[in-house]
Amino acid sequence: MELIMAFNDWLNDIVWGPYMLVLLVGTGVYLTFRSNFIQISRFGYMWRNTIGKITQKFEGAEGDITPFQAMSTALAATIGTGNIAGVATAIATGGPGAVFWMWLSAFFGMVTKFGEVVLAVRYRERKPDGTWAGGPMYYIANGLGDNWKWLAALFAIFGAFASFGIGNLTQANSVADALATNFLIPHLASGIILMLVTGLVIVGGIKQIAQVAEKLVPFMAIFYIVGGLIILSTRLSAVPAAFALIFRRAFTPSAAIGGFAGATIKQAITMGIARGVFSNEAGLGSAPIAHATAKTDHPVRQGLWGIFEVFADTIVVCSITALSIVVTGAWQSGKTGAALTSHAFNLGLPGPGGIVVAIGIVLFAFSTLISWAFYGEKCIEYLLGSGAARAYRFIFLPFIVVGAVGALEPIWLLADTLNGLMAIPNLIGLLGLSGVIISLTKEYFKKEF
Repeated sequence: MELIMAFNDWLNDIVWGPYMLVLLVGTGVYLTFRSNFIQISRFGYMWRNTIGKITQKFEGAEGDITPFQAMSTALAATIGTGNIAGVATAIATGGPGAVFWMWLSAFFGMVTKFGEVVLAVRYRERKPDGTWAGGPMYYIANGLGDNWKWLAALFAIFGAFASFGIGNLTQANSVADALATNFLIPHLASGIILMLVTGLVIVGGIKQIAQVAEKLVPFMAIFYIVGGLIILSTRLSAVPAAFALIFRRAFTPSAAIGGFAGATIKQAITMGIARGVFSNEAGLGSAPIAHATAKTDHPVRQGLWGIFEVFADTIVVCSITALSIVVTGAWQSGKTGAALTSHAFNLGLPGPGGIVVAIGIVLFAFSTLISWAFYGEKCIEYLLGSGAARAYRFIFLPFIVVGAVGALEPIWLLADTLNGLMAIPNLIGLLGLSGVIISLTKEYFKKEF
């Protein structure tokens, strides 16, 4: 086991190291320039044609679920424990300046995810049962050609394994810990209940997952955001200073203060970008699997939801966590992860603050579970066929109980590496098919304007 973890540490340093982070952000920068900064130039249009048309059904368009349901399913996986624990870890390790680099990666990540979604819809396939399937494995194989099918299979392998790690075991463990700490519910009981509830949802496939996601995601996001906004409103005078600290520490080292050990500029950049990408998943290739099932009349129209998704996840939800930690001074406590966010919310909202975070963790983790169950299933389906995909559900569910009762620090580390490995084949596909993304974007907006 020690040998495996040593190898994982070496691989993780590469996967989430500076070269890979440059590739992740660099892909977003490249697509941003080629698309004429679509996240800015079409920002108003994006709002009008996503949230502004939330009830539009696109009857007659090909797909399994509505565009909003597809985005909700993707956002259910994206808004997870990374928004609570990941952001806190970035600040605890890189200082407040890490938040700036998190925002910067999200700015360019909006176009990365836009491109992923465009390609997912463009190269999706209809299965024999009438449902649709898509994602990086399909746009790599169908877009780059037969010589690249090995790369498509590699993505599917990484995605299938990641679904058990970051999409299952770690999420179940987060839920069990939160319920045990705040409500004294035994880990085993939490695991069994979570397994049963998850099973009831995923047995119905993407349509049932999407129906749950479109109701759960807005509720859980608003619940957590309101809690954070209450904290910020009670410390309104500290908010400008918090922004000033974030921008200042993005370019200058953070000295040791209180329990905070201090951080270099390199740590701020690395942790901000890494945790930002880990949270919004732009470039990792997971969300396009859900978006590929959307009913839409053009790939770019669904791609606009990808821009909104990153904006909602990082610019809104992650910022609520970050600002709450900074304005309360909790970042100086020496705590990290979910414990740091809970500490900040308890300082800002004595009494109910920790409960808000606990409930947020439970809802965020559960939503991630049901969406990643679908992602893993689609990866298995690509590799082994529909029969194996159905069997996957019955393998996936017992692991929830294992995750709830286990000590999972090694699993967290392995999951982190597998999640990052998904990005490599996906980014190759994005860069190789960037011309298709830009061509479809020009085609779409030429008709619209």
